[in-house]
Amino acid sequence: MSDLRVTRRKLLAGSAWAAGGLALSRTVRGVSDTANFAAPLAELDYGQVQLGEGPLEKQARENHRVLLDFDEDALLYPFRKRAGQPAPGRDLGGWYGSDDFCPGAHFGQWLGGLARYYAITGDEPTRAKVGRLVRGFAATIEPEGRFYRHYRFPAYTYDKLTQGLVEARRWANDGDALATLRRATRVALPYLPPRALPRNEHARDGEDFSEHAWDESYTLPENQFLAWRASGDAQHRELARRFLYDEFFFALARGENALPGKHAYSHVNALSSAARAYLALGDRRYFEAARQGLEMVHAQSFATGGWGPDEHFVEPGSGKLGASLAAEHKSFETPCGAYAHFKLTRYLLRITRDARYGDSMERVLYNTVLGARLIQGDGRAFYYSDYTRRARKEFFASHWPCCSGTLPLAAADYRICTGFADAQGIYVNLYVPARIRWRQNGTACALAIATGYPHAGDIALTLNLTSAQIFAVNLRIPAWAEGAHVAVNGRRVDYAIEPGTFAALRRTWRDGDRIELALPLRLRLQPVDVEHPNLVALSSGPLVLMRVGDDGAAPALPRGALLSAQRHGDSARDWRVTDGARAVTLRAFADIADETYSAYQDVTPT
Repeated sequence: MSDLRVTRRKLLAGSAWAAGGLALSRTVRGVSDTANFAAPLAELDYGQVQLGEGPLEKQARENHRVLLDFDEDALLYPFRKRAGQPAPGRDLGGWYGSDDFCPGAHFGQWLGGLARYYAITGDEPTRAKVGRLVRGFAATIEPEGRFYRHYRFPAYTYDKLTQGLVEARRWANDGDALATLRRATRVALPYLPPRALPRNEHARDGEDFSEHAWDESYTLPENQFLAWRASGDAQHRELARRFLYDEFFFALARGENALPGKHAYSHVNALSSAARAYLALGDRRYFEAARQGLEMVHAQSFATGGWGPDEHFVEPGSGKLGASLAAEHKSFETPCGAYAHFKLTRYLLRITRDARYGDSMERVLYNTVLGARLIQGDGRAFYYSDYTRRARKEFFASHWPCCSGTLPLAAADYRICTGFADAQGIYVNLYVPARIRWRQNGTACALAIATGYPHAGDIALTLNLTSAQIFAVNLRIPAWAEGAHVAVNGRRVDYAIEPGTFAALRRTWRDGDRIELALPLRLRLQPVDVEHPNLVALSSGPLVLMRVGDDGAAPALPRGALLSAQRHGDSARDWRVTDGARAVTLRAFADIADETYSAYQDVTPT
């Protein structure tokens, strides 16, 4: 790989404890044109992180069960029918149905999801189901590629198939997956466009499907690069290069905001192709496209971390983000958007070691996808988060939409977002009940995390080691966490912890050593945009506290009243705001069930 230059200030050495040999340093925000990135942090495997009891583990376990319960003949039905083969089982209908919007489109995602859950659990029935689905799909591939004839989404569906087959090989060690991918690629190629085509949402039915409005050929490179890495087949590398969306990427790399008007989810998904292209090809422009693209997304995100009202990016400075809260119920395409956001922030965190990408990731996790409703057996799925004044969690009108393909993947990915590693130590990114296992200096190590975060700010981390080892434990200090402090074995570190960085504790660690991190969860207000300064969200740490149970037409609250909210009730998860005789209840998105809610509140200046 060529010289990879990046913007990041050097780690600053901190004070040391003579007795414990503890040195604390910090990675600092920012990127410079003269500094070099170290090798990217290593992503842990799915099986290296075990989640403890809690909402993340529960959501992942439920989605695993959904995938295991799928009828295999129903999943293969559209492939068999379009190949002219006998097709036992039922047509699932909805988006997935054999004659509907995008038949078979999520098969690859569900296959990859099963492979991930096998890597997590080691469950033999899950691995066996992966194998049956790979072989069942392989039997539907015929030389003429009839599946793709008169098909709206050849690139979209081939991309998901590539992902699923690569992951079936990588995570479930399926011996037929890569051979099946070779055949699937051969029959898809004649139906793919010559290059990455822009999404043209004004195309009419009957136009050439190779130029169809809705296909997303610009998302192909990420999985093609991964297929090249898995198989060694140079054809995938060339396909990745062929579909790099350079007109979009290079505009972003130059600092030009190419997002307004673009379909939100698919273009954030495409930014992961830019990050993967940087890692594969070493071209700095692709890193800049991913980095600056996400900064432009952040500049028009809701307080929840969600983005893209009505699935599209808006013009900065237009006030359209705040204006959308009047009547646009499609505020954020939640499972798909969160899945894309997790991928992109993981890439950028690994490349830069910038803790703010972890902040961005957890904001989306706790305020959007963790509150998604479970996929139902008939194909009803949660699609949009709604940030209007009288919102409810609703299922999407059509069955088996795209978010039914991404929710199981996002829930599996909580594990690989939790921590990362390099030769110098471990990076703890998400503070969730978990046990992380890795090898340091050739020695098996484990780190147990116990916490009630994000509802409480105290985190305890305990090391389990077979022998004493020198390495760094890097703790993400969120940018909002002014006053955070750390103690090791009961002794507080005499060092100013800088919010928005990783605090690196390097010392000789022994079995049973305990780290205690305290993150102050102060309340703060965030306006939806500059043009609507009195329309604000109330946050505690990473959580947005949403008003529940009224008709959405309540009078404005004083700013001071919101900032004086107090925990209320036995669970300490509800909050109460009192303004004279009025009492308003607020709750995190993941704790909202069927109540009406409002993410943003009108406020008066006092």
